[in-house]
Order: sequence, then C-alpha cells, then structure tokens
Amino acid sequence: MTEALLAALFVFVLASFTGFEVINKVPPTLHTPLMSGANAISGIAVIGAILVSGANEGSVSVILGLIAVVLATINVVGGFLVTDRMLQMFKKKEVKA
Repeated sequence: MTEALLAALFVFVLASFTGFEVINKVPPTLHTPLMSGANAISGIAVIGAILVSGANEGSVSVILGLIAVVLATINVVGGFLVTDRMLQMFKKKEVKA
C-alpha cells in the first residue's frame, strides 16, 4: 500500500511541476484554444466521475463521485462561458447608421 501511495504521490508532484512550467510558457494569444482543450479534459473527468459514482461499492465512493461530478461539471460550464465571452470580444460590432 505504501509503495503504491508513494508512486502516486511522485506522479502527482511531477505532473504538478510539469503543468506549472507549461502554463507559465503559454502566450496570452493561445489562452482560448488551450481553454477549450482543458474543457475537453474536464469532460473526460465528468465521465470518469459518473462511472465511479455509479459503481455502488459503498456510500463513500458514491458521495465522492457525486462531488466529483458536480465540481467537474462546474469547471466545464465555467470554462465554456469564459471561452465564449473571450470569443465575443473578437467579433466585429455592427455599426448603426
């Protein structure tokens, strides 16, 4: 159990450092396309959370799965709202004569 936990912790820390470095190197012009990619990844997280919460292996896993579904859904919806708002900024405004 401790070896698996240590390996998982190592992967988490490594992924955190890698993600931090990658995000810091992104120019602002690429933010919107990357936000759309992050929304797709969050959509995958929603599906995984639904699968975990539907396994019915215990009340704790169902509750944690439900919390994961709610948080991932908020992340997806919020990401799409932010992306849509940013894209609205680039649309040409109609000129009234």
